[in-house]
Amino acid sequence: MKWRRLWSLRRWTHVFQRISGYLVSSQVKLGDKLLFVIPALLYWVLPDIMPLVPIDDIGFTMLLMNGFVARVERKYPHILREHPGVVRRA
Repeated sequence: MKWRRLWSLRRWTHVFQRISGYLVSSQVKLGDKLLFVIPALLYWVLPDIMPLVPIDDIGFTMLLMNGFVARVERKYPHILREHPGVVRRA
């Protein structure tokens, strides 16, 4: 991902609007959801074990969120085509 896009307010607005819908959607597989949730929880619970990663907890979680949303939109493009404004929930 390009740095300019990573710092874009439009991108982060999109990420925050989509993340909760994708996490509760029945169309996104559990394994894909766990690829976001497990690293985020581990970093929040065990930050002292990973001292070589000099990123704040919030920053790390936001980077994971961005990666999760990008991955889901690449892997499940039909979710956005069916409901461009709303993600279908379980």
